[in-house]
Amino acid sequence: MWLLLAFCSAALLGFYDVFKKKSLVNNAVLPVLGLNTLFSSLIFLPLILISHFRPELLQDTLFFVPDTGGWEVHKFILLKSLIVLSSWVLGYFGMKHLPLTLVGPINATRPVMTLVGALLIFGERLNLYQWIGVLMAILSFFMLSRSGKKEGIDFTHNRWIWFIILAAVLGAASGLYDKYLMGKFNNMVIQSWYNIYQLFIMGGVLLMLWLPKRKTTTPFHWSWCIILISIFLSAADFVYFYALSMEDSMISIVSMVRRGSVVVSFLFGALIFREKNMKSKAIDLVLVLIGMFFLYLGSR
Repeated sequence: MWLLLAFCSAALLGFYDVFKKKSLVNNAVLPVLGLNTLFSSLIFLPLILISHFRPELLQDTLFFVPDTGGWEVHKFILLKSLIVLSSWVLGYFGMKHLPLTLVGPINATRPVMTLVGALLIFGERLNLYQWIGVLMAILSFFMLSRSGKKEGIDFTHNRWIWFIILAAVLGAASGLYDKYLMGKFNNMVIQSWYNIYQLFIMGGVLLMLWLPKRKTTTPFHWSWCIILISIFLSAADFVYFYALSMEDSMISIVSMVRRGSVVVSFLFGALIFREKNMKSKAIDLVLVLIGMFFLYLGSR
């Protein structure tokens, strides 16, 4: 069941990436991200309020948000918010300035980082299939750098590439932390409250960094895709957290399957955004998918 949910989350994430890219075209990054946190919070705030004031309405559903244990619980959620928001800020800036067909495969290397994190933090050991998956991911990254050079993108000196890489590292760290959180707390508590915290943090970022300089930077314009970002992300995360809350779920496999979202974003990058060098990037994508398959074999 949890594996099927992981595939569902992957498909939703793919559309999330597409709407995110569409919203960022010739648009200011920080207000787009700020609105994303606002709409995501508005999705979960009613569930928090109903669960608190009229718990009988949601008590036996997947949408019930139990009352938490105060700061002892919320300090963990706040850390989750900081990690995710940092990853998002870096990822949004990187995606705005890079082709979706490059960003997707780079993000697809997150399962490798998750495995390495499990190796270092939890003392896990990689088997032969997992090592093959790691090596395939490294090879695909090298191939991606060659594809990027054809478009004038130097992986070593391009800061937006480093933004995406750092976003992927933080995303992998968030995945490892998620598995820890799901073992301690209710999944709806984590998802609903970390969205609320992100809204307040992002509000501070907008007030301090964007508002004072908004007239000298890329102007913001409204796009209905911004709402779709929040809807598809919230749905993807809901399914993801629910999958991780199941006792036999494995973060290594769930993380790997979720990166299958690259297939959706890659296809839209080719068909909708008309991005370049698709043949060489398709080979890179195949290498990523083969690496993911070996990770799956090694994590069964």
